[in-house]
Amino acid sequence: DLLVDAPNNSSISRSRGGHTEEANKSFLKKEATRTGEHHNSSSSTDPVTTFSSEDNDSDEEELSLQNADCNFAKGRWVADSKRPLYSGFGCKQWLSVMWACRLTQRTDFSFEGYRWQPKNCKMKKFNRFSFLRRMRNKTIAFVGDSLGRQQFQSMMCMVSGGEHIIYVEDAAREYGLVKPRGAKRPDGWVYRFTKTNTTILYYWSASLSDLVPINSTDKASDVAMHLDRPPAFLRRYLHRFDVLVLNTGHHWNRGKFEGNRWVMHVNGKPNENKEFEDIRNAKNFTVHTFVRWLDSQLTSHPRLKAFFRTISPRHYRNGDWNTGGTCNNTIPLTYGSEVLQDGSNDKVVESAVRGTKVKLLDITAISELRDEAHMSGYSIRPTQSVNDCLHWCLPGIPDTWNEILIAQI
Repeated sequence: DLLVDAPNNSSISRSRGGHTEEANKSFLKKEATRTGEHHNSSSSTDPVTTFSSEDNDSDEEELSLQNADCNFAKGRWVADSKRPLYSGFGCKQWLSVMWACRLTQRTDFSFEGYRWQPKNCKMKKFNRFSFLRRMRNKTIAFVGDSLGRQQFQSMMCMVSGGEHIIYVEDAAREYGLVKPRGAKRPDGWVYRFTKTNTTILYYWSASLSDLVPINSTDKASDVAMHLDRPPAFLRRYLHRFDVLVLNTGHHWNRGKFEGNRWVMHVNGKPNENKEFEDIRNAKNFTVHTFVRWLDSQLTSHPRLKAFFRTISPRHYRNGDWNTGGTCNNTIPLTYGSEVLQDGSNDKVVESAVRGTKVKLLDITAISELRDEAHMSGYSIRPTQSVNDCLHWCLPGIPDTWNEILIAQI
């Protein structure tokens, strides 16, 4: 996941932004209030059993109508002492330890103390109880690479408040997502909040193309990468989703293709189009083809809201992931706090969804301003030498992606 060409910056404000003190000193205290906005004790195992009735869902409906044509990617980062949305010491039930920066050697967490403020539209403060009520009997699916998995884990932490709760069931078997023998992990995870029958799902599909071993009996077989065919998982289960969030980008490079033994196929046979020797052209073709297919499905799935998330930026400086590149800055908003442009920095996804019913979840430019919020050189293993300037600390930037997603939902 560390090999990719970074998108170019464009029209991002360079106005200096300050940083706040640590914004989560209160997050180790259990707040047993009825509204339950912050239940962030890292050791609590008490389930939350009540839902707040103070949030008026009609207000959210009104906001949704007001924001129908809003560009949520245009605005600024502002300091917020009530951040983060969950404890970085908690959420052990959902958050991978490799992304929990509070468990590493890192000592500066000022990056946690900001929220995104769109310029001409409003985002209501996230309330997990209200969100679960609105998502009653609905399924949210994230399909993509490890950045999609980060967004999925962020959503799980946000909706659970970072607490260990017992009214969540594992529904992976319903979707055939059982870890194969000898595999490091399953192809995805599915969890259901039983009180509202809200299901949140993640499926691993780094390229959004259908991957089929050429020889299913040979573990070392090359894999047919069908550029013009969506994953079988999506074709099979699309009818069960109410919200679908897609992403791809960071696996479209020669190193990943060779490492995964991917062989491009088009029209059911090995690719003969020489233009696809440039992997960027192959990616462009796949994204556009996938969006056209999905758009054609939405007529027969009227309740489904589909989003294509733009690419998450990398912040390697003075080299790449394997040549000494770093992202050691810890001062938030060093390169500015505002995004003033109207268009997306991810032109491939932006052009693919234009004119379709698939919505754009544009997070590229706003995330480019947050180079201090990556994993960097911190890890639970102090001897790790490679900097990770691609994945984010959690709590962190993917929480904002989800807030924008929820506002658009």
